[in-house]
Parts: sequence; C-alpha cells; structure tokens
Amino acid sequence: MIEPDSTAKVGEPRTSDADSILLELGAQFETLAAELSAAQHAASESISYSDQWSCAKIHMRAGVDARAERDAGTRQIEAILARLDPIERAIMQTQACTISGLGVKARHAAYVMSQYWEAPIDQIDWETRAVRLLIEAVCDVARTPLPLRNERSND
Repeated sequence: MIEPDSTAKVGEPRTSDADSILLELGAQFETLAAELSAAQHAASESISYSDQWSCAKIHMRAGVDARAERDAGTRQIEAILARLDPIERAIMQTQACTISGLGVKARHAAYVMSQYWEAPIDQIDWETRAVRLLIEAVCDVARTPLPLRNERSND
C-alpha cells in the first residue's frame, strides 16, 4: 500500500501523482512525434526517389503510381497530426507540478519551436537564444533528453 504524503495539504495531490496525467501525455506525445518523424522521412524519401526518375520510368515501376504514393504519405502524416493535436493542446493546458512535468512541457516547447535549433547558438538572435537556452536548462534539470540539441546544433 502506498503511504500518503504527510507534507501534502488536503486536496493537493501526492508528489508521486502530481504530474501523472502530464507524464502520460508526454509519453503519448513522444510516441506520436516519433511516428510522425518516421512518416515524414518516408514521404521525403519517396519524393526524392520519384524526382530521380522521368515520368515514363515512374509509371513503368511495377504499376506503382508516384502520385498515389505521395497522397498516401500525406494522408498518413495528416492522420498522425490529427491524433497529435489534442495531446499537444492538453500538454499546454496542464499545469506542471514537478520538475518531471516541467520537463514534458519543455520538450513539447522545443518540438513546437524546433526552428530555434537550426543554427548554432552563436548565430541566432537574442530572443531565440534566450528561449532555446531556457528550454535546454529545464530539460537538463529535469534530466529529459532533448534530441534537437544533438541533431541540429553545433554547440
């Protein structure tokens, strides 16, 4: 049996439960963001591959229509985005009560503002640098990995 937190006031959640909803939303967000990234990568590969061939060769490929492939990829991406939207909105609307919950919110902010990691830190404007450094600091304190830092920046 879990013992109640003796420091919690009546009506306040126990520390271990404080951000359980936010942490679950974060897990759902991470799953769908990975699925979206994979779908976008597959769609970009399909388009790159199609661009390398002439129209005649595309239609000769085992009866595969490149336009149908792109449309299917676009539909898949749109479906993932539709599932992701309510989760993102819930993350934004849910108050963080612990550093772990704050980490979920910081990772989501990094995802939304991903363009802030497109250039090295010394090549971005002051406001962008301030937001980026704040998000990175929160993720560091929350021990929440921030993949954008590793993929896009040359810090």
